[in-house]
Amino acid sequence: MLRRRLHQLIMVLYASAMLGSVAMVMGPVINDVVIMSDPGRGMATVTGVSPVRTAVDYQDETGRYHSPPQGLLYPTGLGEGQRVWVTYAKSNPDLVKVEGRTWRLAVVPALSVAVVSTVIAAAAWVAVTRVKTGRKASS
Repeated sequence: MLRRRLHQLIMVLYASAMLGSVAMVMGPVINDVVIMSDPGRGMATVTGVSPVRTAVDYQDETGRYHSPPQGLLYPTGLGEGQRVWVTYAKSNPDLVKVEGRTWRLAVVPALSVAVVSTVIAAAAWVAVTRVKTGRKASS
């Protein structure tokens, strides 16, 4: 009974990891579709770089300045003070990405999560299967 429950737990955790991998690609796809449905272009200055977000300030086509609270999409390789062209959604100027970069950049990290999750789930499955239940058979 315990082995069965552990196998079920492994499957739930594995399914969650696979769903996360799909979401890692679908989120950027949706963002790109929104941006490209009504794109604007501007020059941005990178004002801060942290492990979780890259902050920028940019001027839109109407002359208004924006500093998106969620930061810049696809910021890999950017440094503070750097100036880059960005594409943003005119309908939501806080949704802004580095010009020329697309959702395809999310595929490798998503595949990495999927592969590592598969290896961990398989190892856990085998480990649970091989563990003795601790019950002694009555003779």
